[in-house]
Amino acid sequence: MKAFKAYDIRGIYNQDFDKEDVYRIGYFLPELLETDRVLVGYDGRTSSDEIFTALAAGINDQGADVYDIGLATTPMVYYATAEYNFAASVQITASHNPPEYNGLKVSRTGAMPVGYETGLRELESMIEKRKISKANDRGGIYKLNVKDKYIKFLKRFLPDIKKLTIAVDCSNGMAALVIKDILGEAPVYLYDKIDCTFPNHAPNPLIEENVRDLKETVKAKGCDLGIIFDGDGDRVMFVDEKGRFISPDLIIAVMANYFLKGQGEIVLHDIRTSKAVSEYIEDKGGKTFMWKVGHAFAKKKLREIDGIYGGELAGHYYFRDFFYCDSGILASLIVLNVLTSLKDKRTTFSGLIDSIKKYSFSGEINFRVAAKIEVMEDIKKYFTEKEDVVAFYDFDGYRLEFEDWWFNIRPSNTEPYLRLVVEAKTDNLLQKKIDVIEKRIKIYK
Repeated sequence: MKAFKAYDIRGIYNQDFDKEDVYRIGYFLPELLETDRVLVGYDGRTSSDEIFTALAAGINDQGADVYDIGLATTPMVYYATAEYNFAASVQITASHNPPEYNGLKVSRTGAMPVGYETGLRELESMIEKRKISKANDRGGIYKLNVKDKYIKFLKRFLPDIKKLTIAVDCSNGMAALVIKDILGEAPVYLYDKIDCTFPNHAPNPLIEENVRDLKETVKAKGCDLGIIFDGDGDRVMFVDEKGRFISPDLIIAVMANYFLKGQGEIVLHDIRTSKAVSEYIEDKGGKTFMWKVGHAFAKKKLREIDGIYGGELAGHYYFRDFFYCDSGILASLIVLNVLTSLKDKRTTFSGLIDSIKKYSFSGEINFRVAAKIEVMEDIKKYFTEKEDVVAFYDFDGYRLEFEDWWFNIRPSNTEPYLRLVVEAKTDNLLQKKIDVIEKRIKIYK
């Protein structure tokens, strides 16, 4: 089925999947995860109510109970899954995708994600091949209030922000559900009413035009920091007091000022992360571990290595203190802790970022290419023959490091793209290497 992806189930509703598919997902999910209790939350998309009804009907017809927490951020579902010891949960959301999309993020015990390689493949087979046989003892639907307890948990990380001027863009998404309960009314809020038709801008902060209003607000109001959340609240990104968008991987380094006290803790980062991040963390007494892109991989690995926290270029940040899960709001609170300390020292956020950022970084560049593997092999072969490779990684596409630059090229797990990240010691060298790689990719277009 088209909606089954590497990390979740997602697509255009009533095109890639419909309520009959959702019913079957609900029916077989309790069997897959061996439970008779399933926690369910949902975002504010227009199709979420219909999807919840179909999902709950399937779960109930299997004989399992649904615990409905209502409107929720995705991290709220993670919190409730682990805190209330559920063996299965579903967040109905399409995260940063346009309003015609929807989907289901599935988790198991401990809020561990269920990806295609860890259960969704089997679930897809079950809904395509198995027959429905309704249980004689049908399950029920029970309301569960987790919001108050979740807010109380998050407020443990809230610093004194009275000295700060902050702008917060909720993107009309689910972060608006709880953010004022945590930060209060003092920040300058943008698009803080839940409206998942996303009338003001798309809920993807990685796209520059979606951050434009926040940048302008930060400069106009003299803010110390701008914060912007994605549609379901599991990702967050930042704008410094000069109105500059901060590459999300650099925030991994920023957080070292909160978490690392010279005790050798491990920090996870993905294969696209700037070398400046690992250098900064190691200077702070930490150790770094590079791993695959994607929350289904990051959470599992962070738990395996017992890392204190981790992050990704896409703006996901994971915390041991949060069941090794990602939370955009928790990440913003950690950054605000760092900012309050900077303010006390009369230092700016841009000053900290400039002290971390040492290299010229491309960000992620996407190419629509059918022959993804052929292109990757061609580029790997080209550069290994032309230059001396200092380090080579092949667990998520290829990352080849050279004396004064490196690149990562990887196939998207969710879209028909080849993704490229390049970093170099100078702007001129960066552009030169990008031009060479782009030229080779065009051969295959």
